[in-house]
Amino acid sequence: MLFNSLQFIIFFIFVTVAYFSLSWRGRWMLLLAASCYFYMVFKPVYILILFGTIVIDYLAGIWIEKTEDQHKRKLLLVISLISNIGILAFFKYYDFLSDSVNSFFALLELGPYVPPLGGLIPHRIAEWITNGAGRVLLPIGLSFHTFQAMSYTIEVYRRNQQAEYHFGIYALYVMFYPQLVAGPIERPQNMLFQFHSYFKYDFEQVKAGLMQMAFGMFKKVVVGDRLALVVDYAYNNPYDHNGLTLLVATLFFTFRIYCDFSGYSDIAIGAARVMGFTLMENFRTPYESASIAEFWARWHISLSTWFRDYLYIPLGGNRKGEYRRYFNQFTVFLVSGLWHGASWNYVIWGSLHGFYLVVAIVRDKALKKLGIVIPKNQFVHLLNVAITFVLVALTWVFFRNDKAPVKQAFDILRKIGTLSWSEPLRSPLNSVEMWFSVGLILFMLIKEHYYLTIPTRSTATFYTVFVALCVFIYFFGVFTSNQFIYFQF
Repeated sequence: MLFNSLQFIIFFIFVTVAYFSLSWRGRWMLLLAASCYFYMVFKPVYILILFGTIVIDYLAGIWIEKTEDQHKRKLLLVISLISNIGILAFFKYYDFLSDSVNSFFALLELGPYVPPLGGLIPHRIAEWITNGAGRVLLPIGLSFHTFQAMSYTIEVYRRNQQAEYHFGIYALYVMFYPQLVAGPIERPQNMLFQFHSYFKYDFEQVKAGLMQMAFGMFKKVVVGDRLALVVDYAYNNPYDHNGLTLLVATLFFTFRIYCDFSGYSDIAIGAARVMGFTLMENFRTPYESASIAEFWARWHISLSTWFRDYLYIPLGGNRKGEYRRYFNQFTVFLVSGLWHGASWNYVIWGSLHGFYLVVAIVRDKALKKLGIVIPKNQFVHLLNVAITFVLVALTWVFFRNDKAPVKQAFDILRKIGTLSWSEPLRSPLNSVEMWFSVGLILFMLIKEHYYLTIPTRSTATFYTVFVALCVFIYFFGVFTSNQFIYFQF
């Protein structure tokens, strides 16, 4: 079920009204049932996969907590992690790995090596989990709820979290519909106790939540989906367009993906807030970052902190020497690229960010050794922000090019790098619509620079802004079948 649909609005109103009319027991049962329905709207059979991992992790958490023998505890953790990663790897990477292996052996003229999935599993099952071309269909949001489930068993193993004995509450922790398919990726310490709580109706929370949802919808359907018209027009046939058109499309995609993903996070956080729940912040004006490290402290915060706590630090972080630190950072971003999708374009995208970080550390160390001090003033800060923005925007070329050959991304960059400003800008939007789109970007940046959320203590202000925003969304929103980009992850 897409957030930017009438179906979701009806669903949200019904669930929220029913939620506040029930006791605690009725509430968790309602939310679990609603979350199952929300997920099954996409593809009903995949609820069985999610249910299977929930049972495994629920039992693993209890056994890990009850077991004193450290080797047995570690074995139980490994079993839980393998089950989660195994399912993720199968659905997300089978086709990618089989295609890569077969392409390699084709170069050696050895022919296909890895058989298609349809030939390995019963025909009836293949019909459920593959498309007409025999390609594996990825369950919606699999990467997100897999990582959330893994954080639970890891935290229980580390004794930072008590095992959850209430099966329904644990299932709700994994299934909670606002952040089920695209995050934020929550930790058990933040969510489990909230599901055991009884939140009274709080009009201030309702106002704040609805306002955040409205601005999230504004970013998605008014700004993001409008920019997508230009982005898709250029990127769907990049060889038909000149460098200027591709440059504008790339800049538009830089803001399109932010509006799309941060808009989803706003709707998710706002929907949960209406009911009294607090989800973690996931974006904090990332394009104001003055370095790549700062960018990742502001962009997709729940994923960045997940990789920091469960991969970077266990690998040794910066505690095992300079070169090991470089390796660890690069590895984290390489894995992050793979997490985003089964494509060499994602691998390159993640690797570039890892490379940026390592180069920045080496640069800072060299400057310190040479005794060179970079002045800290407004001009230098703005220059660093501009450089960081350009570096990030260039990597988005590979991200947006995910389903095409890697060569195409390099060809796009080559066209951008050799563009002539005398070239005509081609766009599906007329000049007024293009400038309107630029104005929307500037409005969003200025608004979020000064305040990420709109003050709602004044009820009159709330109603005025909320209604005006809804009317603006209705008349200026681009209502197409565009799902949120991160649903595919």
